[in-house]
Amino acid sequence: MNTEFTFKPVGYVRCGQKYRSEAPRQGVFAENEGIIRFEKGNNFEQALADLKGFSRIWVIFCFHLNDNWKPLVQPPVTGPKKKVSVFATRSPHRPNSIGMSCVELIKVDGLDVHIRNFDMLNDSPVLDIKPYIPRVDSFPDARIGWLENAKLDSYQISFSEMAEKQMSWLETRSGLDLQSFCEVQMQHDPVNPSRKRIESASEGEYIIFCRTWQIHFSLNERNQQIKINYIKSNYSPEELAPGSPDPYHDKDVHREFII
Repeated sequence: MNTEFTFKPVGYVRCGQKYRSEAPRQGVFAENEGIIRFEKGNNFEQALADLKGFSRIWVIFCFHLNDNWKPLVQPPVTGPKKKVSVFATRSPHRPNSIGMSCVELIKVDGLDVHIRNFDMLNDSPVLDIKPYIPRVDSFPDARIGWLENAKLDSYQISFSEMAEKQMSWLETRSGLDLQSFCEVQMQHDPVNPSRKRIESASEGEYIIFCRTWQIHFSLNERNQQIKINYIKSNYSPEELAPGSPDPYHDKDVHREFII
């Protein structure tokens, strides 16, 4: 049977996370807020009217930045196997780029569904939402397959006063949320160079790269703690000289940051 289906988004996610590197591994690891803005002219106001009173909803959405799929993927947490069958994971690299997320519902305001703690990105097309019902949706004793042997430890991440000020300035000036990037990229397997752009600076000191920025941090492996120390431009003085090529259109921000 060769059947095809065509879906039209009912709305789109509006939030501060724009890039793949900012997407939390799961919504339970996120600390964010956003809106699912439903399309006008479809009587969705009536379709949403009775959603209030639920504390969680399922969101069915599209991984709109993905254009390929992989039969084997490498999740951020692994067991003895280095790669896992994609249908045994929640990887975004799927034959049909459909995602599902259980998120906290804050409120419904007309066509705006306000949500908290989710793993979607800005402009993610939403196909459907459904209420989360604990009695039928929760199975605490369910087996978890290969994850039973996976390394699930999470690292605790803290930020120096300097790093917090630098990250706040960058988010205000350019919209780049480096704090979210750190929390996503470093909670699991933080210094794995096969999964991240990372360098060792000295013993216990590392640099992770996000776009054109360096994030310098300290790692205490024994206590599984990470301290973000400071942010630095990844451009050299020559690359920031007036008139130099600016393929990422961000050198003015770097010049202001350095001054």
